[in-house]
Amino acid sequence: MEKDKTISNTTIRRLTKYYRYIEELDLKETSIISSYTLGKMMGISPSLIRQDFNAIGEFGRQGHGYNLDTLKKEIGEFLGINKIHNMIVIGAGNLGQTLANYDGFAKVGFPIKGLFDINPKLIGMKINGIEIIDLDQLNSFIKDNNIDIGILCVRKHCVQQMTDILVDAGIKGIWNFSAIDIDVPDDVKVESVNFSNSLFTLSYLMNDKYTNQKS
Repeated sequence: MEKDKTISNTTIRRLTKYYRYIEELDLKETSIISSYTLGKMMGISPSLIRQDFNAIGEFGRQGHGYNLDTLKKEIGEFLGINKIHNMIVIGAGNLGQTLANYDGFAKVGFPIKGLFDINPKLIGMKINGIEIIDLDQLNSFIKDNNIDIGILCVRKHCVQQMTDILVDAGIKGIWNFSAIDIDVPDDVKVESVNFSNSLFTLSYLMNDKYTNQKS
């Protein structure tokens, strides 16, 4: 299946949501689903669902619905989540330890293989069975353990420095929790998570002046 290079980020995010719902349907042993039923569950129009699915391949039959196994496989291949992506966490503070304690990443193919820090009081400790390692060993650990993704949970003043180290070690994906933008080469992909931005969005949605006004 060849990917559509023009697909939007908005569509990508909907596809990740479809995948999650399909996994839940798998647990209920449902084998076929229509765009109408899926749309009703998710609050998305059936026509938009069909449009999104058509953007990544043709695997549905008009009037017959979608086979869940095929749908999950096709979306998984498109999103690149049909294989294991090994991850590491840089910064073993509260956030880094919280991420390490979450078992859900490994269950969907994103295991955390190590945590890294410079604090000697933390080095050697294990969080959810994952050892906190001295940052000096980062480069060799990445190469020896086929690490694909680096998770940044460090203070602002050293974010870019840690980013450069990850890039130099061959990391091609960075999950950035550090609340500032980072500079990377074109072949390195970044997904930034900013808690303040998310909270500001929630504040806007709760603001009666804009969201609850009558048309």
